[in-house]
Amino acid sequence: MPQSSPASGEESPGAVAARLTGRAVTGVRPLSGALAEAALDDGRTVVVKRAEEAEAARAEAAGLRWLAEAGAPPVPRVHGREGAWLVLDRVTQGRPGREAALRFGRELAGLHAAGAPAFGAPPPGGPVEAFIGLAPMRNVTGDDWPSWYAEHRVLPYLRRAVDAGTTGAGEAAVVERVCARLPELAGPAEPPARLHGDLWSGNVLWGADGGVRLIDPAAHGGHRETDLAMLALFGCPLLDAVLEGYQEVAPLAEGWRERVGVHQLFPLLVHAVLFGRGYAGQALGAARSALSL
Repeated sequence: MPQSSPASGEESPGAVAARLTGRAVTGVRPLSGALAEAALDDGRTVVVKRAEEAEAARAEAAGLRWLAEAGAPPVPRVHGREGAWLVLDRVTQGRPGREAALRFGRELAGLHAAGAPAFGAPPPGGPVEAFIGLAPMRNVTGDDWPSWYAEHRVLPYLRRAVDAGTTGAGEAAVVERVCARLPELAGPAEPPARLHGDLWSGNVLWGADGGVRLIDPAAHGGHRETDLAMLALFGCPLLDAVLEGYQEVAPLAEGWRERVGVHQLFPLLVHAVLFGRGYAGQALGAARSALSL
């Protein structure tokens, strides 16, 4: 999810890049308050990122390394983390293409199949008190996806939205009815998948080399349909081709299209907490769609 610019630190991105890569820095180009590119003396360019707090950087670094273990889709290499600072490989971006989309779908299926110890399991070395964008996200484990999803992915953000006045009590009751019915709405039981966890289109980078890279994960063990529902929610380019490639490797259970609203409740409620009323209305629509199943 989009992130705002963090408060500036005392140290410069160039100094951080030099220390964490072990190379001299020949130039720095700010990209935003949170990001900068640093050119190294060996010709490479890295991205230097400062998170809002150290635990967010720790969660991101652990998530990237856990996703990288699956082999694909590729993620930027983590050169190092220090406090709230991260230094990562830069991705040279290109344009979306059908072959890249098909390959991305196949690779995403492989990532999910790499699995997780439990629903809600954090990446090795990652904190329980993690983040999705700027919102807190608790990686508390559970064996049963419907109850875990309701307790740790839907209801915490619903309560925050109600407390903030973004969601009314009557609207919250609709979402709560979905949670109560999740055992029948969730479809066939599946093992925990290794999720990117924040798979909106801005975190899918189409590389100049024809490959796709994933950035800014909120990685955890979850249901694979959640990642796919988030791709659909935020307009991934060539999504039909991505899904075609995915289904070639790991066909989805019957009825998955009808369950998209169930899985979109989580990111929509997070957005309602972070960005306001418009997303609360979308979450209510997704809940009503789920109840019509």
